[in-house]
Amino acid sequence: MIHPSSASQLRILVTRRDNIGDLVCTTPLIHSLRQHLPDARIDALVNSYNVAVIANNPDLDQVYAYTKGKHRDNGQSSSGIYWQRVRMYWQLYRQRYDYIILGDSTFSGRALQMARWFRPRHIIGFAPDSGSAPGLDLPIANRAQTGHVTEQLAQLLQPFAINGAPPALRLQADPAQASCAATALQRLPGYRAGQPLIGLHISARKPSQRWPAERFVELARRLHAEFDAAFLLFWSPGAEDNPQHPGDDNKARRIIDGTAGLPLLPFPTAELPQLIAGLSLVDRLICSDGGAMHIGAGLGKPIVCFFGQSGLTQWHPWGVPFVALQPESRQVADVSVEQALTAYRQLLAQGTQVGSTAGNASAATPL
Repeated sequence: MIHPSSASQLRILVTRRDNIGDLVCTTPLIHSLRQHLPDARIDALVNSYNVAVIANNPDLDQVYAYTKGKHRDNGQSSSGIYWQRVRMYWQLYRQRYDYIILGDSTFSGRALQMARWFRPRHIIGFAPDSGSAPGLDLPIANRAQTGHVTEQLAQLLQPFAINGAPPALRLQADPAQASCAATALQRLPGYRAGQPLIGLHISARKPSQRWPAERFVELARRLHAEFDAAFLLFWSPGAEDNPQHPGDDNKARRIIDGTAGLPLLPFPTAELPQLIAGLSLVDRLICSDGGAMHIGAGLGKPIVCFFGQSGLTQWHPWGVPFVALQPESRQVADVSVEQALTAYRQLLAQGTQVGSTAGNASAATPL
């Protein structure tokens, strides 16, 4: 256990190098560390794809990010990316961290190997099935495998004697990006300040998570008629047949055409900071399970979310009011407009109560 008198000298590195939602769900762990060890140095190691999630996080002293080969920009060479990574690893080696926390919800041999290069005093991470691994001197048995991912990650704080339920997710939009988004919204014809603003995020990586364009159109029209709502329409730009970065330009165009006359602002997000900034403006969010959903939760937004072939218990929005719909078929396309509209009404009825209302989309009744 950590002795309080030594806390101000502690140097801690948290690593999380995978998807956007995974890193968002690691922010409660980081916030808990800062709350209990206010004078410690707390850094994070992530990748360039998800770094915007914690770029403005006040709980961190420094953020290190490296670029994976598949994420390199046009004009970036593989050798250049490798050289940048070597220089960054040398910086991390020189920090002589007291603790490196492997922020993965299961044992990761690659993350452990990387952490060992930095020669910390201790490495904390979930234990492998064998029970031990070279260099992992503080292995943690994952006893909450059926719980939410934030609850699983909270177990990694046991060596610091930090217990209790994880706090809410924690995100902050870039002020300049948020200002640009707000300016665009103010210029939207038919929109007025104080009008309910709903975010509609239409992109999903998994086919089972995708809701059809025509249902977004009908839902938007009914929400506007019943609640006088305005909308921000979010999507990943690009062609759907792009093998590397498939996008939803065609789907978005169908929705924009189908909602003509409604106060709807198209908001394609080629960069993650744009998405965070746009989502920071909405009052509520309707989307499928994915990175955008967790970003919305990190910004404190109540959410109606569609779940297909993904784990609702493990990945539902954390720390905010939400209504989740998961059809028995595990295909989001089987959620009807009426079910989505009922879920939105349920979300309004929850008010600010943090927690969940889960709806069985096949019957549109609470579980």
